[in-house]
Amino acid sequence: NTSVGSYSLSANTTADNNTALGYNALGTNTTGAANVAVGANALDANTDGDQNTAVGESSLSANTSGRENVAVGHDALKVNTTGDYNVALGSFTLTANTTADNNVAIGFNALGANTTGTQNVAVGKNALDAVTTNGNNTALGYNALTEHTGTQCVAVGSEALDANTTGNNN
Repeated sequence: NTSVGSYSLSANTTADNNTALGYNALGTNTTGAANVAVGANALDANTDGDQNTAVGESSLSANTSGRENVAVGHDALKVNTTGDYNVALGSFTLTANTTADNNVAIGFNALGANTTGTQNVAVGKNALDAVTTNGNNTALGYNALTEHTGTQCVAVGSEALDANTTGNNN
């Protein structure tokens, strides 16, 4: 284990192959292995989640046992607790995600309100930023599907289907 910063990896008991850089990074980690946390409070609630990467202040901050997540950016995947296999690149991406799995968000606030919706892909600022619990959506472009809260929709292009709210299978 490598730890640099006050309270980083301070609760570690049997975990190995972790890297924590920053104040309280991986601060409560006890048995979670092969994690990387860079930034103040990155992965700070993690206890037994493995193979997570968090870069940015408060990224994956609430994660306790979620596995194999990647969060890069301020508050990326901030409240994720047990969600697995998510990718969040950009500030406030997937920031409300709690238990959802298999989501990809790239761009400021992409999938920002998602809590439990699974298998969504959002690329672009504010893409799919209103969906909370539904899944299987794909939005590519600035504000694509920005008001959408339904399921199984695909939007490609700047502001594509941006006014669609509950329509499904589009």
